[in-house]
Amino acid sequence: MADTVTRKRRSEIMSNIRGKDTKPEMIVRRLTHAMGYRYRIHRTDLPGKPDLVFPGRRKVIFVHGCFWHRHEDPACAKARLPKSNQDYWLPKLERNMVRDADHLTTLQLMGWDVLVLWECEIEKDTGIAERIRQFLDPPPATQETSQ
Repeated sequence: MADTVTRKRRSEIMSNIRGKDTKPEMIVRRLTHAMGYRYRIHRTDLPGKPDLVFPGRRKVIFVHGCFWHRHEDPACAKARLPKSNQDYWLPKLERNMVRDADHLTTLQLMGWDVLVLWECEIEKDTGIAERIRQFLDPPPATQETSQ
């Protein structure tokens, strides 16, 4: 099925889509800052330009839009495929998924830990603060007793 809007209208719609400083990203940034963590944003020297970078901890957080990054959770309504122009959308969204996986692997090989938060999880507030805290705080050290 062909696109249901004109090329000009589609261009206008697409030009309004933000790549950074999105609403879900801003929610995570405010929450993380309020929790006392300090970070850098969109470091261009790291694969994928992570949304939040914690250099001293060697940890990054990506805030993924469910549609653009193809959230594979079947309960996620935001990740549905468009009904029109699927010859365009399917390959484009598939490339996004492959690129995301490459960035994740490269970051891990570079010694970085990665947390991906999904748009729908942030909107539902499914324990995001606790997930961030568990990700960023190291586990408590176990004390060994010498005998």
